Amino acid sequence: MRKKLSYLITYLLLAAGALFTVLPLVFSVLTSLRSKNDLLVHGALALPQPVTFENYLQLFTEHNFVVPVLVTIQMVLVLIAGQFFASILAAYAFARLRFPGRDLLFWAYLATMMIPAIVTTIPLFSMMSLLGLRNTFAGLVVPFLLGSPFAIFLLRQNFKSTPQEILDAATLDGAGFFRQLWSIVLPMNRPILVTLLLITAVSQWNSFLWPAIVAPEPQWNVLTVATASLQTQYSDNWTLVMAATTMAILPLLILFLIFNKQIVRSIGITGVR
Repeated sequence: MRKKLSYLITYLLLAAGALFTVLPLVFSVLTSLRSKNDLLVHGALALPQPVTFENYLQLFTEHNFVVPVLVTIQMVLVLIAGQFFASILAAYAFARLRFPGRDLLFWAYLATMMIPAIVTTIPLFSMMSLLGLRNTFAGLVVPFLLGSPFAIFLLRQNFKSTPQEILDAATLDGAGFFRQLWSIVLPMNRPILVTLLLITAVSQWNSFLWPAIVAPEPQWNVLTVATASLQTQYSDNWTLVMAATTMAILPLLILFLIFNKQIVRSIGITGVR
């Protein structure tokens, strides 16, 4: 009886936490499907009466939200490609190659994770200004293109768990460094790669401070900056602001729903290893 009671309390607490997590998203979606008059007349907690997509149409017709969406998608795709390419090669070198100072170099690089991002913002901004990359797409992506300490650490720990016997057998069969990486190591660590893809996509999609500083011009605004600007200009039109907020959230939820099995599998593999 005590065990059942403890299970019940645990699930109730988890359900309450899930409810508090989901409610803001539900509120954002429902508010975005209402007209401004409906919100003023019936209050913030009422259901849409009637459901309307006027706010989304207004975002694309009157506020040109196509540009922030396209800029954000391009930025995320470029950064995912660049970070994956650099992080995979660096992580595999730290995990499998032997060279003087390997571990010291790895831990020194990993220590940069302890430095707050805001500390490096001013030096990066000065560098981009000197290179003439302010208000350009290159200014958005160049500082974060060549991997990240977290990605290299995560991949290195998983690459090290690949059985050495398999790699030795591949070497005897004539497989070189890149063939072993492409044909053996990466397929064996696919769940971790998918998890890293989601982490990178979410972090870059939600990036706000750096794009707001280095590219404040409207033609290079990402979705988060455009939404914040919209909230500043139309603080009394919450239905329009919630439509922009929902647009910023939904792609990430769809991405998670597609790859959630891979994320759970990566957690299980990490625990077993």
